[in-house]
This record gives sequence, structure tokens and C-alpha cells, in this order.
Amino acid sequence: MHFIKLKTSRRWLIFIIAGTLFTLSQFYRSSVAVISPNLIQDLNLDAWKLSTVSASFFYAFALMQIPVGIFLDSIGPRITMTLLTLVAVAGAFLFAIGESYHHLAIGRVLLGAGMACNFMGTLKLITILFDPKYFATLSAIIVSVSTAGNIAAATPLVIMVQFMGWRNSFMTMGGITFVIAFLFFFLLSDRPGTKLILSHKNNSRPMIGDTLKRAKILFSQKDFWIISFSTFCRYGVFASVQALWAGPYLMNAIGLSPVTAGNIILLMSIGIIIGSPLSGHLSDRIINSRKRIIIPGIWGMAIILCILVFLPDGTGKITLSLLFFLFGLFSSSGQIMYAHIKEQVPHENAGMAMTAINFFTMGGVAVFLQGMGSVMKFLYPGASLGVPAFRSAFLISGVCLAIIGVCYTLTSETLTLEITKSQMSFHRNEDSGTQE
Repeated sequence: MHFIKLKTSRRWLIFIIAGTLFTLSQFYRSSVAVISPNLIQDLNLDAWKLSTVSASFFYAFALMQIPVGIFLDSIGPRITMTLLTLVAVAGAFLFAIGESYHHLAIGRVLLGAGMACNFMGTLKLITILFDPKYFATLSAIIVSVSTAGNIAAATPLVIMVQFMGWRNSFMTMGGITFVIAFLFFFLLSDRPGTKLILSHKNNSRPMIGDTLKRAKILFSQKDFWIISFSTFCRYGVFASVQALWAGPYLMNAIGLSPVTAGNIILLMSIGIIIGSPLSGHLSDRIINSRKRIIIPGIWGMAIILCILVFLPDGTGKITLSLLFFLFGLFSSSGQIMYAHIKEQVPHENAGMAMTAINFFTMGGVAVFLQGMGSVMKFLYPGASLGVPAFRSAFLISGVCLAIIGVCYTLTSETLTLEITKSQMSFHRNEDSGTQE
């Protein structure tokens, strides 16, 4: 594979705009948590309907991952990311004007489908534009910076909703998303010398048939399924808490105010901001390992959930804040799973590999969102949003994390071999002056 050579300033501008699109994705996926009281009051939603509205985003997001991987490898990130982001704009507007549970769910489906490409597309651009040895670090930076979207979906969204209402807030965010999509499309315009297409020795893009053949090889690997199951549970648990259940837990069960709950949810995002680049740097430069960073993070999440299960009544805000911050910090190591799977396939199919993993990542959120709601409603039908209900859901989630922490020890370490091969390939291409 050849790597595109662009001016440094243009390369980083593309990186920033693509990262902004992913930041918006993070905002939309987490936005239901703090507006859940508004939705319950305005549309008379129960725990099941609320979880379904939130999960709709993630079901659509997950189902889009396979076609997204194919399109990223065949037609490129520019068209794929732009068109899908416009679908998300339509979803934001529909959600804002929705008058029923079904309208909200459809709006969230469009949002999930539209935002499905922005993380994978950004990773694909990193693969094209930067030295492969920096992939884990740059992807970690993207995850860290994009957490601004999760932060915006916490206390800032609470304040925004108090000022203009939740409907006008989503109309505003839809307009902002449209503007960013417009800028992205024209920044990546196909002018001579700047065409962002992955090139090969025959100067052609990989054919869809070739991509599917390599996918069969990917799906036959033991590590693929272990990593897939691990990210299904790891991010499924984390995002279901962050995107929905942390809000009702802190406000309905614990009795905190919306602003205080928003601040604590924000601390999860701060944990991600700190932990993502730290774990990426440790993996790439210090420990030189994927597994030895990922596994402790998974176990750390399990321990935090167990602490929440046995937390005594009347626990103060400081303790809760620390626990939710650490939950985000430990979770951040999971983003290295994308680097782990990328290193097991040819560069030409990096998009397919990462989107296949992302299918399980986002599918896990949808399943855990509704799964936790179902467990709480089944075990405590009269108090499905009470403290005992949340403790049961947290305990089950913690057990799932403990299991995948053990399973992940069975994966192979790929970092050392990958860095050596990537450095040789990258420097050969630089020496030959390859560019588009």
C-alpha cells in the first residue's frame, strides 16, 4: 500500500474536521441520558420505551458497520462520510419535532445510521495519511478529543435544554452537523494532487469482491471473535451507562439534581480524555503491548461496577464522582482493540477489519441498553428505576466484564511484528516519492 503525501497543515486539518464529525457522533449517542426526565414527562415513556429510544441509535449504528467497511475500502471516506452525515442531520431534525415514542425511535435510527461512519472513516484517514507506527496514538487522541461530544451531552446539554428546551437544542445541533458535513466535503475535494484515495501498485482501488475474500480470512481467525466479544461487552456496558442509565441512576435512584448528575456523567468523559492518549502512548511506546493495557482496563471496570453494587445508602457525591471518573478512565484502554485487530489484516482491508469490530462494539451497546432495562423491569416491576434494580444490572454487567477479561488473555500479541513491517513499508514509499 502507498501512503498519500500532503502538506502537514492540510493533513492535520483533515484530521481535525474528521475528528469533529466523530465528536458529534459521541454527542448524539450520549444525549438521551440527561434529557430522559424531559422525555418521560413530555411523552410519557416508561423504562422499556426509554431504553428502546436510546438503543435505536446503536442498533442502526451497528448494522451499518459492514456496508460502511466495504464502502470505505472501495469508494473512500469522502463520499461515504458526507452522505451518511446528512442522513444524521435528518435524524436530528426528526427527533426534535417528534411527537411520539415511534417518532423519537425513528429519529434515533437515522442518527445512528448517519453517524455510523465517522469513527471508522477517521481511522481510515489516519491509515492513509500517517505513519502506521502512530496509529494507536492518533486513534487514542481522536477518542480523547471526541469525548468533548460526551461532555457536551452532559452538563452543557442540561443548561442548553433549560435555556431553549430539548427540541430547539436538537434542531440547533442538527444545523451545526450540516455545516460541519459541508466543510468536510469541500476540504476533501478531489482537486489534482489532493485526491484522498488509497493507492496500490496498479493505481486502482480495492474491488468489493477482493474485500469480501479478505473478510472471510478475517472471520476465520480466533482472535477476531475474542476481540469482537470483548468489545461487545466492554463498550456495551460502558456506553449503556454513559448514554442512558447513569442519568436515571443518579437522578431517580440516588436523588441528585440534573446539574449534579450531569457533572458526574461529565467526569466519565474526563476519564476517557485522560485515559485514551495515556493508554495509547503506553501501548505504543512504553509497554509495547496491546493485551497488557486492555486487560487491566477491563478488570478495572468490573471492579468499579462491583463497588457500585455494594455501595451503602447515602454515599456522598465525592465518592460517586470518583467512581464514575475511574469507570471512564479504565474503559479508555478498550480503544486499543481497534489497533489490535487492524494489525491482523493487510492494510488494504483496515476499514473492513475495524468496522467489523465496530459492529460488535455498537451492537453491544444496544443489547446492554435494553438488557439492563429488561432485567430491572423483570426483577423489580414496581420499582424498575430504584437502587436495587440498578445494583442487579450492575452486578450482571460486572460479571460479563470479568469473563471477557479472562478470555482476552487467549489473544495473540501483534504489536512488535506490525510496527516493524509498517515502518519498512512506510519508509520505502517515502523514498520512492509516492503520492497522489
